[in-house]
Amino acid sequence: MIDKRVQGLASAIEGIQDGAVVLVGGFGTSGRPAELLRAVLELGVKDLTIVANNATTGKDVVSEMLKANLIRKFICSFPRGLYGDSIFDELYHAGKLELELVPQGTLAERIRAGAAGIGGFYTRTSAGTELAIGKETRELDGQLYVLEQPLVGDVALIRAAKGDRLGNLIYHRGARINNPVMAGAAKLTIAQVAATVEVGEIDPEHIITPGIFVNRVVEVACNRD
Repeated sequence: MIDKRVQGLASAIEGIQDGAVVLVGGFGTSGRPAELLRAVLELGVKDLTIVANNATTGKDVVSEMLKANLIRKFICSFPRGLYGDSIFDELYHAGKLELELVPQGTLAERIRAGAAGIGGFYTRTSAGTELAIGKETRELDGQLYVLEQPLVGDVALIRAAKGDRLGNLIYHRGARINNPVMAGAAKLTIAQVAATVEVGEIDPEHIITPGIFVNRVVEVACNRD
């Protein structure tokens, strides 16, 4: 019998290694798998590359990971903290943190391309700006386009409202941002859910992430999204 449920956060993140590329779902703190990230913090793996919509709010577990020098690079759309915590700025300007800034739509599409096995795509976003420096460009129908490469991860940490033992997931409203597409773009996908239910309790028409894209499911009671 297929059962992807695991007991405890430590078991959920087992196998994550130094240098891993980690896809982190959510928008801000909505849909972000904070408890999984805290487990990674406690595990102490280093030199991580984090792919996420935004880096840190300035007062969250990612800020703690930065202070512990676990993160080497961010690939994100919004890197700076929101609440006056300058840890990101301090590390970045000291040359201790790398940043690849990617527009939100481009970031989502690069992840989708990675999940779909697409070799790259052209977009007008960032054409003629500093973000296009060093990238291949092409003129199509009189418009300049930039070639963007797919993004894939060693691990995807995602957050859902409910999941079953097969790994089928549903999300709460905006908390699904980036989570579903990241599930298909990593070698190992770990889902943090607020509740686990029996197979069949989730209407097949409502399933957002099919279980084929999920390797492990861990229930975290304090998860509200």
